Amino acid sequence: MRGRTFSREHILQEFQQHCQELAANDNAGYKQQFEDLCDVGQEFSTRAGELDANKNKNRYPYILPYDHSRVRLSLLESILHSDYINASYVPGGSSARDFICTQGPLRNTMADFWRMVWEQNVHIIIMVTALRESGKVLCDQYWPPERGTGCYGNIQVTTATCKRCPESYITSIYLQQSGSSSRRKVTHYLYPGWPDQGVPHNLSSLGAFVEHVRQHMDNTQRLGPTVVHCSAGVGRSGSFVALLWLTQLCVRGILPDVKATVQDLRRHRVLMVQTLEQYICVHKCLLHWLGADNKDPQSRTQGAHLHTSVPQQSQPRSRSQNSRKSTRRAHQSETAHSHTQQPSQSILQALHTHLRVIHPSNLLRRMRPHSTNPQTSANTHQ
Repeated sequence: MRGRTFSREHILQEFQQHCQELAANDNAGYKQQFEDLCDVGQEFSTRAGELDANKNKNRYPYILPYDHSRVRLSLLESILHSDYINASYVPGGSSARDFICTQGPLRNTMADFWRMVWEQNVHIIIMVTALRESGKVLCDQYWPPERGTGCYGNIQVTTATCKRCPESYITSIYLQQSGSSSRRKVTHYLYPGWPDQGVPHNLSSLGAFVEHVRQHMDNTQRLGPTVVHCSAGVGRSGSFVALLWLTQLCVRGILPDVKATVQDLRRHRVLMVQTLEQYICVHKCLLHWLGADNKDPQSRTQGAHLHTSVPQQSQPRSRSQNSRKSTRRAHQSETAHSHTQQPSQSILQALHTHLRVIHPSNLLRRMRPHSTNPQTSANTHQ
């Protein structure tokens, strides 16, 4: 049985009303929903990332992958812990492994990054951060300059072409494993105008970029997960995956539920959609995208303006070494003054109707939240 679908105009009308209700009383609804998400995932362990042997592989010491959803590399010559990389499988519409969200590679993890790309059969990499910001290195450049070749472990990486678009850079990269004559093409998207722990100033630019990537993914055979990364691989990466997922739902006539989406993402990687500002931005960008004319996405993409200036920012917030719970308590204290406002009942009722009738094999099945049983998740993702 197929669930009822809605027109784009109807989805826009419902979602616009929903956003207005969340924004009332100084964003009280947004604040309450974001506070409700603070404890999601706290039951999951991060033992692999905490090991002394792996500490220097983490860009930020308290942004660690959950054990049940972490990407495992093949062991190098049986070297203990050589399977670790700070990367997590996350859902996106069809399975629990549609995307890999990861930190920006460090100099000492570049070879691991490209090994992951090769082993996971990745053909699309989406980078939503600048390399540097206010003098800070947010991500080391892990691919060669234009028309250059570099070796990272046993993977040879060749940059073939780099195209500058209004809102991004699109680079064609070819990979070749040592001892093999076969090559693989990887498309690398770079969107540099999104500040760390912040939001882009131009929603039209972000919406155009999301739409361009979404269409590319729709028109490309999915051989492996799509890699998305920023600096820590949680805030901007989570926001971007959420937008891709939600726009895909809307294209198929399904009412979007941002909170349920973020909740599912946070069960696979810590702090996905890291700040309240980013949570609100996902709503606003989706609302802007719904109201835009998508009849000619290419022309809209080409006309979008790119903001290349990046404001000052800080690194991802550190969390107490004792427990992630201290950070969540801090989040809760910051939002304790917020007022609870109930979401639109018509939206929730319609969404719940969809969730009941969508067949598990359907592309949209992932809108149903996963089991929070760690043992079940571990069996599924390891």
